[in-house]
Amino acid sequence: MAITRRTAGVLTTLLLGVSLLAGWGLTGDAQAAGSAPVAGVPDPGSTAQRPAAKRLPRLRVSVLSNRADMISAGDALVVVKVPRRVDPRKVVVKVGRRHVTHSFRVRPDGRFMGLLKRLEVGRNVVRATAPKARAGRQVITNFPNGGPVFAGPQPGPYQCQDTARDAQCNQPVAYSWLYKSTNPLQAGLSAYDPKNPPTDVAMTTTDEGIKVPFVVRREDGFQDRDRYSILTLFTRGKTWKAWRPQPQWNHKVLATHGGGCGASYAPGTPRLDDYSGTIPAVPGIESSYVTALGKGFAVLSTALNNTGHNCNVAVEAESMMMARERLVERYGEVRYLIGTGCSGGSIAQHTIANAYPGIYQGLVTTCSYPDVFTAGAQFADYHLMRKYFEDPSRWSPGTVWLPTQMADVEGHISHLNAVVADEGLFKEAINPESECPGTTAPVAGDASTRFDSDTNPAGVRCSILDINSQLLGLRPESAWSAQEKAAGRGFAGVPFTNTGVQYGLNALARGTITPEQFVDLNEKVGGLDINADPTPGRIQGDPASIARAYRTGLINEMNHLDEVAIINHGGPDPGIAHDYSHAWWTETRLERDQGHTDNRVMWFGPTPLIGDPTWATEAFLAMDGWLAAVEKDKRKVPLASKVVTDRPATVTDRCNGVCGNDLTQLRLSTPRQEAGGDIANDVVACQLKPLDRASYQTLLPFTDAQWARLQAAFPTGVCDWTRPGSGQGPAETWLGYGTATTVVYGGRPLPALPARSAAGLMSASFRELLRK
Repeated sequence: MAITRRTAGVLTTLLLGVSLLAGWGLTGDAQAAGSAPVAGVPDPGSTAQRPAAKRLPRLRVSVLSNRADMISAGDALVVVKVPRRVDPRKVVVKVGRRHVTHSFRVRPDGRFMGLLKRLEVGRNVVRATAPKARAGRQVITNFPNGGPVFAGPQPGPYQCQDTARDAQCNQPVAYSWLYKSTNPLQAGLSAYDPKNPPTDVAMTTTDEGIKVPFVVRREDGFQDRDRYSILTLFTRGKTWKAWRPQPQWNHKVLATHGGGCGASYAPGTPRLDDYSGTIPAVPGIESSYVTALGKGFAVLSTALNNTGHNCNVAVEAESMMMARERLVERYGEVRYLIGTGCSGGSIAQHTIANAYPGIYQGLVTTCSYPDVFTAGAQFADYHLMRKYFEDPSRWSPGTVWLPTQMADVEGHISHLNAVVADEGLFKEAINPESECPGTTAPVAGDASTRFDSDTNPAGVRCSILDINSQLLGLRPESAWSAQEKAAGRGFAGVPFTNTGVQYGLNALARGTITPEQFVDLNEKVGGLDINADPTPGRIQGDPASIARAYRTGLINEMNHLDEVAIINHGGPDPGIAHDYSHAWWTETRLERDQGHTDNRVMWFGPTPLIGDPTWATEAFLAMDGWLAAVEKDKRKVPLASKVVTDRPATVTDRCNGVCGNDLTQLRLSTPRQEAGGDIANDVVACQLKPLDRASYQTLLPFTDAQWARLQAAFPTGVCDWTRPGSGQGPAETWLGYGTATTVVYGGRPLPALPARSAAGLMSASFRELLRK
């Protein structure tokens, strides 16, 4: 239709009105109020009627082998996600200004992947570009192979191995060969000489049906100033790359651990045996790590995850993280990792998994403890009571202690348990003058390094407190001992106290000890000073260090383990401080935190400490089946729910032998529990309440003289077990403790997981762990 002059004038006027309204800001309001745009007039705020520029697809740069901000040793396994319409041959990858495109190829699985090398210490910007695509970018922070990454300043002076190339103990990786014999009398793995191959090599079929000779390559290297080992089935003469691993590897890992709890200032040795060196291997029973290798697992161990060599949870976790990164970069991406170990090996698993979620997906524990310092408080009580019980000259006139009464107060079957715990575990671990690797004893005229309270107060202290100084913090100057003043610094704080603990309170209530015995014990039990020397007063403890022990996870409240599968197995304790009650501490704490313990299974059998010689392997295989079921579960539900619901029906609590169907009868007690404490045994410093004579009226009565002595023994009050402990609280996850030169005592949270990183550490089903 032709537009007349009048029509054009009307239209012009209408357009002018619309423009004025837009200038006054009224058109948006009118439309928001429901007015429709004027028909035939373009909406100036609309993009629907003008062609939009087509956005180019983006390249995505992801770091597979670890968190992008915690790469170590200058290497990183990286994948560039190339959009469908972009030619991978035209992708250019740079680190800073350095071209690294030659490291990348389209790999067998179709991904554009490469191993970056020679990353600089510090910040590295990786940039990928291609025609018709927006650039991708990732920042990688690289740390030295010798560490640290997040554990803070490394203790020293440190004595490296003789073959070290530098002060960080670095040296080239070495490879050796092992094999399993067809001879059933030749247990375990034997040395394999490639130049003269043995004729009795067994065959094995992996859990994915790959049949190969049972020949194992062992990689030994140094990270974080200490040794690590990685073992895999290996077909000699064939290559192995992260993107093209040999087919017998099933992409699963078993991590083994060491027992005890100690400090070292020199490299140690990774442990591979089932029982962490705590008890000998059982003849005729194959170790679980050998079974794992035969199934196609890689086996990983580090000297620093051996608590007897290094009892510091942050350094243990750092070591495990670095070794796991190395494994992904050189062997390939991991589906999941299972830990195994006895005593200190159980402590390492429990505390690392709780404080650094994501390092483990499943735990197999035995000779079990939940952590170091709640057991440490128990053993400190034993140590102090032994000094009283075993010295009758200290008993008040007419007082006689029977061995059964001692055990009753200690909460155990026999006083022997206290003796072994003290002599075998506590004394050396807590004594700063004990001999530890890498230190030399003070000798006249010698430039010694080891602490001596008289001759070398500034020397290296070998106690487990001091090896944890960055976690616990240092004692305030107001509390310094003569040795601290001489050294010019505070020593590591003491994370427990026995102030207010009424030893033998339950025995008094039962009438198995007399009021005089109760009073005499509590007024004379005493304590220890910072150098582990006896004092007439109780252990004072350092409040800040007590709170930090909980916060750092050194005291394990089990508050981050709901997404981890756990199988614990054990047996009766012949009096060597590994009774099954410690497994119940873990169970109780889990139940209190989660409301259930359905992610943990408990086995008890007749073999001392371990339950049954075959259980280490059986539990490992059961755990493998459990995690495989979780991995296959694609439901959009929390990982914690999958861990519970996907537990195989055959993996349940069991008791073979003395306990029938009632595992609870294995709950033995402790001195603090017998003083009125909770069955979780996780209060290392109780809050106090006034001493009240009326509260003892139902017990045997005290004389006025005895009451006066009791008041003198507890001048600040007695434990109020109805309240949380002083400083008690949950652990915080992924704490860092500074740099190589700057310490952050007590730690601070590390940054959130960088985007597009660490996917190679575990299957997608388990990655929820990384976001804790």
